[in-house]
Amino acid sequence: MDLLRKKIIYLSIFIVSVFNPLFAQSLKKMHWKEDLEIYKASLELNHINLYHSITKADFTKEWNKIYNNIESLNDFEIILKLMHLTRLINDGHTAVSLRNISTHRFPFEVKWIENRWYVVKTLNKDKHILKASLETINGMPIDTVIQKISKIAQFVENEYSLKDRTGSYLTMAELLFNLNLIDSINEATFSFRNNNNELIHLKLNTITNDIWENSNLSMVTLSVPEITIPNSSNPDLWFTSISDTKAVYINFESYPTFEEMQVFGEQIVSYIQENQMKKVIIDMRKNGGGDLYVGTVLAYALNLADSIDWKNGVFVLTSNKTFSAATSNAALFKQLLNAKIVGQPTGSNPNGYQDMDSFILPNSKLVISYSKRLFRLSNQENTALNPDIIINQKYSDLFNNVDTVLMKLISIL
Repeated sequence: MDLLRKKIIYLSIFIVSVFNPLFAQSLKKMHWKEDLEIYKASLELNHINLYHSITKADFTKEWNKIYNNIESLNDFEIILKLMHLTRLINDGHTAVSLRNISTHRFPFEVKWIENRWYVVKTLNKDKHILKASLETINGMPIDTVIQKISKIAQFVENEYSLKDRTGSYLTMAELLFNLNLIDSINEATFSFRNNNNELIHLKLNTITNDIWENSNLSMVTLSVPEITIPNSSNPDLWFTSISDTKAVYINFESYPTFEEMQVFGEQIVSYIQENQMKKVIIDMRKNGGGDLYVGTVLAYALNLADSIDWKNGVFVLTSNKTFSAATSNAALFKQLLNAKIVGQPTGSNPNGYQDMDSFILPNSKLVISYSKRLFRLSNQENTALNPDIIINQKYSDLFNNVDTVLMKLISIL
């Protein structure tokens, strides 16, 4: 009988905890308050200089607004307010990452080209919107949507990464819903304008990121006929010759290990010397960062190639997506290799807070990143690494799958 009574008591407690909203609310409040306390304390402890742009008093004031109003907010509203607070730190490496949070997305990606958002990736069944510009979401003009999203976009260091990062949030359903931009997490209506200036209205359902990553996709792939992609064990780091030139093209999209870069450096220097190559293009337009010191291994290796035209023959391609160590290495290549920067301004600043680390909030599982170091690699303060030769992608070339930046650079080699 005693055992039966205990079971009844435990069952009663379980029923109360599940069906009593006040209990559920207090549980959420307790967990979020613990996360917020850890968020603030950990950033103050680990960031090299947390209050370099916002005073501690102002930061604490904004933090208190979240902490004291948890009861009136749902989970994602709290996350959005935390994202906004973190943006006030004004550090592209200090951010709230949602990679541990289960979210839904609309099945396409966009890129900012010539002042419009063009679809560059989508499901095969929706490939008729590929290369069309995004005009509205649920009837709301895209400029209005962008204005709201840009206030909470993460990993932002300057106006260029702001545009790039904002675009990456345009398809996140939970974010759009909690910013009151769509009425449902499950679906929304999008308007696109195609190359014939026709409007396409499309109701799209959301999918998980796992489904998206394993779907059959149609995408824009930019290229130029002078470059043939070789078979490579590493699709993010490879080199090839450029037809009808004495130039070598290096695709440096992400960072390998220190040892892998040493091997790569030896291979490319041997190739340059054997073929008496005169010019080098290092493409870092898609490189979002990594280990700065691994990048210097490439500079060291290239410096051994005496056949290169060291006065006018080295070029580094950058874009608004070039970030963190990639920006730093591009700045160092300009100094160490006498390189000319070509393309767009970088998404981060060569002078700034870098060398990212992170911690995880125990209840929400949000990943909070922060800066451990301060780098100074340019004479200009608080600005992007600006190109010596500015070249932007053209929509007319996008429509024909032509890489405008490479095409123009190769034409002047």
